Amino acid sequence: MSHSQQDDQQALEQYLEDKAKEEKESQQQQEAEPLSEYEACVLRESARVKELMAEARNKAQDK
Repeated sequence: MSHSQQDDQQALEQYLEDKAKEEKESQQQQEAEPLSEYEACVLRESARVKELMAEARNKAQDK
């Protein structure tokens, strides 16, 4: 992987980490309000998608 690809990868990972922090803060603010079953499901699925993306990135870097 070239340096440019590594830089892009690191920038993407940083962006995703920042977004995850923002979502976590937003979640904490919303904890005063109970989440609907749908909202809870969406949050779980969103977290799962992020995990799968991270796994795919790690596999791509190993090649």
